[in-house]
Amino acid sequence: MSNKLPKTLKKSAILVQDSPIHGRGVFACKDIQKGECIIEYEGERISWKVALKRHPHDPGQPNHTFYFSLTNGKVIDGKVKGNDARWINHSCAPNCIANELQDKKDCLHVFLFAKKNIKAGDELFYDYSLDVEGKQTKALKKDYRCRCGSKKCRGTMLSKN
Repeated sequence: MSNKLPKTLKKSAILVQDSPIHGRGVFACKDIQKGECIIEYEGERISWKVALKRHPHDPGQPNHTFYFSLTNGKVIDGKVKGNDARWINHSCAPNCIANELQDKKDCLHVFLFAKKNIKAGDELFYDYSLDVEGKQTKALKKDYRCRCGSKKCRGTMLSKN
C-alpha cells in the first residue's frame, strides 16, 4: 500500500441524481480517463459492533446501508459525515473500482478509480462484492438482488464466493 493519497477529481466532475438502476446514482459530468481517481468514499469510521447497533439505517430497506468495510476490521459509515461517493451504485460490470489506500498515519482510505474510460453522462458503478456471514442461499441472494441488468449480471450484489 502506498502512503501518498491520490488527488481526486473536482466535485463538479460528478453529479448525484436519480438513477434508472436504483434510487440515487452518481454520474460523470465530463469524460473520465481510465485510471483517474474520481472520489474518496468518506464517512465516520466505526467498529462493526457500532455498525450492527446502527443497523438498519432504514427499517423499510434493512439491507440498504452506506457501510464500506475496511481490511483493518473498521467500517466507513457513509451516512454519517459521508459524501457523494455513497450514492455510487453496484454493477456486475462496473466502470469503477474501489481501492483501499493507507496514509502516512496508517489510516485507511477508500478511493474510487475509473476502471475504463467513462463518458460524460455515464453513471458510475463499482462491484460491491458484499460479504455476509453464512451460506449464500436463494433467499439471501434475493435480499441482495442486483438490478444492474448487464450481460455479466450474477443476480446479486454478494461476493462471488
